[in-house]
Amino acid sequence: MSQLLESAIHDSGKFRKKSVGRLTFAAFIVFGVFLIYAIQLFKIQAVDASELAQEGFEARIREVVVPAMRGSITDVNGIVLATTVPAFNVTADQTKVIKPKETAKLLAPILKLDSSELASKLVGEKKFTFVARAVTPQVWAAVAELELPGIFSEKTTRRVYPYGDLAGNILGFTGIDGHGLEGLESSLESQLGGKDGLMIFEGGAAGRKIPATDSRTEQAVSGNGARLSIDRDLQYIAQQAIAQKVKEANAAWGTVVVLEPSTGRVLAMATAPTVNPADPGAINKDSRKNVAVTDVFEPGSTGKLLTFAAALEEKVITPLSKLTIPPTLKRPGKVFKDHSPHGTLKLTANGVLAQSSNIGTIMIAEKLPKEEILYDYFVKFGIGQPTGLNFSGESNGLLRKPSDWSQTTYPTMAFGQGYSITSLQMASVFATIANDGVRMPVSIVDGFTQGDGTFIPTSPKPGIRVVSAETASTLRLMLESVVGPDGTAPTAQINGYRVAGKTGTAQRADSACGCYQGFTASFIGMAPANNPQIVVAVTLQDPKNGRYGGVLGGPVFKEVATFALQKMRAMPQPGKIAKIPTTWGK
Repeated sequence: MSQLLESAIHDSGKFRKKSVGRLTFAAFIVFGVFLIYAIQLFKIQAVDASELAQEGFEARIREVVVPAMRGSITDVNGIVLATTVPAFNVTADQTKVIKPKETAKLLAPILKLDSSELASKLVGEKKFTFVARAVTPQVWAAVAELELPGIFSEKTTRRVYPYGDLAGNILGFTGIDGHGLEGLESSLESQLGGKDGLMIFEGGAAGRKIPATDSRTEQAVSGNGARLSIDRDLQYIAQQAIAQKVKEANAAWGTVVVLEPSTGRVLAMATAPTVNPADPGAINKDSRKNVAVTDVFEPGSTGKLLTFAAALEEKVITPLSKLTIPPTLKRPGKVFKDHSPHGTLKLTANGVLAQSSNIGTIMIAEKLPKEEILYDYFVKFGIGQPTGLNFSGESNGLLRKPSDWSQTTYPTMAFGQGYSITSLQMASVFATIANDGVRMPVSIVDGFTQGDGTFIPTSPKPGIRVVSAETASTLRLMLESVVGPDGTAPTAQINGYRVAGKTGTAQRADSACGCYQGFTASFIGMAPANNPQIVVAVTLQDPKNGRYGGVLGGPVFKEVATFALQKMRAMPQPGKIAKIPTTWGK
């Protein structure tokens, strides 16, 4: 019995020893786990706290662009045509808008937006979304008075055009970000745009500055103002005149370009239709362009000026040179005719120009020793080259090299077909003759006004001698015959002033069919003829009611040129139109 008891006691001791060991081991495990957690907690609180705080701070940092105040655009007299004013973007924190539909109904009449569309902008989980952009301070004040939960604002700017569509084709317009998209707003972006600033601050969940926190601002730098050479009143007259004529003639489009020949400055450049810069979406994309510089066409008879200038300068004709003009003229690949059927005519060179004879002009071009000579004069006059305007989307036109000519290219080029130009380029050709044979680079910006008010004029560029002053003077006398009783544009005469000019009625190249379809009607004139102060070029593309340049373009020239001469206070020059014989023999 005693042995059994001793054995039980012995076994019990062994069990207790094992249990104690196990408990000790478990205690070490638990202690180890707690130690690890304690160390990690200590690390988080004591070591990583500053790093986590920094990460949280960086997550709250906001950078907001402060838009630069865009420079204004004025006319030659400082009248503002485009300017920038303070505005507000209306924004929303969707998570704080309590009653989206009711809120939208209150906002809709103020913002002039559809209530249902507004409501859709107010529903969701976005902390920031735009409700309306660039509203006036008055509009935002009306919104703020409602004290609507979740509706906020941010400062911005808004581009305004005080005279609506006046010079819209020149000015162009800006995009939603305030940067220029078309016209001078685009091509002068580097001057007008300035440099945006930056506001850096600590923001809350909705992106707004947390009160009593630091912020840093990099100030925006305002853009420079641009002063143009155009005159507001003359631009208005030109726009009204061409818009009315485009409507009457049912034309695709029309342009009026007014140049100062001695400098190449653009005094007016109107198109119809034109764009309202404040609402460019109201008109189709093609009509937003400045077609006076972007769209090309074959000039027709206004291009005869180039042939006559070359022939006079090369001394192969004089105004009194005698030509016998047959009813038709056969050349390799084509039989040429004049615009109206006739028998054999006896015309002087002056008569060929006055009556706009295609056959006579071809015969004069063929008096030049080499065909390349005519091409060289085209190049000198700027055909196929930039005008110097540096306008957004400007076309150089098209002038093929002699090596690319066909059998019919030379004779057709002589009377204004087979190459393409813009309205501005053709105006520049006539301005060269008006300026005694010197071609001036075309310009439309007189200079820029810096932030401190200092005006920096643009550097004038030198002109290029194309023909002699004698040739230019002779050609002006011949062009006076065009507006005389025996010419094609008596409608362009201006009481008290001598006028020189040329009509054009060209077949219109239609890219849609790859054929000639319709016409381009034009008249380009200068006044006063003996000392021209202005050149006015009128073009109508694809008119349905009428087609002759003298009939359609002459009256527009007269209206615009008369106003310009009066505004410039040009002295009347009484005197009869130069009488150079147009015919010879009996």
